Amino acid sequence: MFNVVKVEREIGGKTLSLETGKVARQADGAVMVQYGETVVLVAAVTAPPRFAEIDYFPLSVDYRERRAAAGKFPGGFMKREGRPSTKETLTARMIDRPIRPLFPEGYFNEVQIMANVLSADQENDPDVLAMIGASAALHISKIPFIGPMAACRVSRVDGEFIVNPLHEQRDKSDFNLILGGKKEAINMIEVDAKEANEADTAEAIKIGHGVIVEICDMLDEFREKTGNVEKEIPEAADLSGIVAELHEKFGTRLYDAKQIEGKSERNQANDDIKAEAKELYCPADNPEGEKCKPYLFARAFDSFKKDVIRKLLMDGKRSDGRAFDQIRQIDCQTDVLPRAHGSAMFTRGETQAIISIVLGTGRDEQIVDGLIAEYGQKFMLHYNFPPYSVGDVRPIRGPGRREIGHGALAEKALEQVIPTPEDFPYTIKLISDITESNGSSSMASVCGGTLAMMDAGVPIKAPVAGISVGMISDANEYKLMTDIIGEEDHYGDMDFKVAGTTEGITAIQLDIKAEGLEHNILIEALERARVARLDILKMITDAISEPKAELSTHAPKITSIMIDPDFIGKIIGPGGANIKALQEETGTNIEITDDGTVRISCVGGNGHIEARDRVEAMTAKPEIGKIYKAAKIVSVKDFGAFIEIIPGVDGLCHVSELSSEYVKDVDTVCKVGDRVDVKLIDIDNQGRLKLSIKAAQKENQEETVSS
Repeated sequence: MFNVVKVEREIGGKTLSLETGKVARQADGAVMVQYGETVVLVAAVTAPPRFAEIDYFPLSVDYRERRAAAGKFPGGFMKREGRPSTKETLTARMIDRPIRPLFPEGYFNEVQIMANVLSADQENDPDVLAMIGASAALHISKIPFIGPMAACRVSRVDGEFIVNPLHEQRDKSDFNLILGGKKEAINMIEVDAKEANEADTAEAIKIGHGVIVEICDMLDEFREKTGNVEKEIPEAADLSGIVAELHEKFGTRLYDAKQIEGKSERNQANDDIKAEAKELYCPADNPEGEKCKPYLFARAFDSFKKDVIRKLLMDGKRSDGRAFDQIRQIDCQTDVLPRAHGSAMFTRGETQAIISIVLGTGRDEQIVDGLIAEYGQKFMLHYNFPPYSVGDVRPIRGPGRREIGHGALAEKALEQVIPTPEDFPYTIKLISDITESNGSSSMASVCGGTLAMMDAGVPIKAPVAGISVGMISDANEYKLMTDIIGEEDHYGDMDFKVAGTTEGITAIQLDIKAEGLEHNILIEALERARVARLDILKMITDAISEPKAELSTHAPKITSIMIDPDFIGKIIGPGGANIKALQEETGTNIEITDDGTVRISCVGGNGHIEARDRVEAMTAKPEIGKIYKAAKIVSVKDFGAFIEIIPGVDGLCHVSELSSEYVKDVDTVCKVGDRVDVKLIDIDNQGRLKLSIKAAQKENQEETVSS
């Protein structure tokens, strides 16, 4: 019934298995990938384009992690998974980025890739398996994929690089890399690291690429065993004649127009040339005189424009006139918003980000639930890309994949320098609003995020800056470009984003449109990024040299103490009565963890100090010989008075200890609610406290005389 093909290899000390022919047999390619006890099903399907006028490659990638794969129910009220989580969205982007360049130019058929995690052992992350599975499904299908492509993860634990580490190992690592690529070269990099140097980064990439070569060999064997299905490439319209004519008639004008310095002026000149050319090929008032359909003209003009821009760059010229290693003019400002807890504006050429920061308490943590154990996220960066930033008009439908991805990259870069909760017990949220964009707004968010946190008084370990390095190449040579603008990114061959401190790299993201990036060019690009990063860091520290000493008056004040966990129930009280009363009386929020950590916060005033003192009093152990000031009389009896020395702890002051003089009736010298100074003189073997007002009065008098 089933014609099953299976290939296995040992990768990173565990068996990687690829299987097809049993599941999802109506897809063009479907592969079950297993590593450890983690299993991912990836299916690829193609279909003709939905409309002839399409001028882009309609590739869609979806990745889903069902909680049931790890034996879990979804958290919250709804028990059916809904919209993709941030992790799922980022993984879908990670699958898309290395495979997208590996389709023929001009291929406009629909291609959909769906990866579904069927089993998760919570040790081996399914994301890399989904990337391998996507490549495998495409490689064995009729879809014209120029593969194979493979992926792996490399982490450094205790100074040693580990291939495809377990979650537990990644948690202990100081360097994490996800790599995608072909046998010949890499084409995708994701790094988060605790200030790694360039040499170690290059070494990890070299190790990872060796693993990729092994997996690519495995994928070739897999394709051979499935029968080497012939790839189908639909016949594309031949636009070479139109493109040649455009070069002849408009090439020089566009070449000159692309050297106009301002983006708006440059775009307007481009639009004028395009409108004039379109009138020749698709006259609006004479449909019968069309030399080609408008959608074909659009494709031809884009190809023509790409040729001109690439020639310009290969000639050593950039649109804005900069040298290839020159950064655009930078402006750094802090304290730009009056009510935010910290704010900054970072402008680099025609790219600008306004960053605001809000400091919160433990209650403001982002709870993250997925295949692994639920955890609280104390640092987050949210990136917004409004249409006006590029002069567009479009509806806002919430953050898209690009916004989630750019925000995650900036967050990853800055997370490495965030202080520990013990040193700074705040939840930190950065919001990056891109107000202008012409290249690498994610790196502007990194630089602006550093400025905003320093403005807010967050004691970061070191400032972080980021820069993007591009590349233009032909068969004979290549050129690297520092601080690329939008056109250089779109029509160039590489977008290599690197963020870090003066000491090392904290994050990398590489996307390359060419089939791969050679190792020697990678090393050169890392050095180019390092030099630029150091220049930007100097500009940042010139604007604000260190984090402010004091937090904003609008930020919550937080203090924390450790108590014996046995006292937690006492602080909370029956039904939460004690902690509710304490919060209301002091105007604070109080959070208690199982290990006895008590965090107290308030906005305005010093209620957090009062609440802390009262918690300390509630959890303090009674001390013989200590005088307790303003202790409260809670009960009066014939034989004495019961006095509460600390919340919830009282003792007996016998009638003989109420005064140095004879007391006939207790209620003549004290009443319920009175406040008195009292000394603890003994604790009997049953834990009962013996108190003395007389002894406290005597000691107070002696102190007064001696002073």
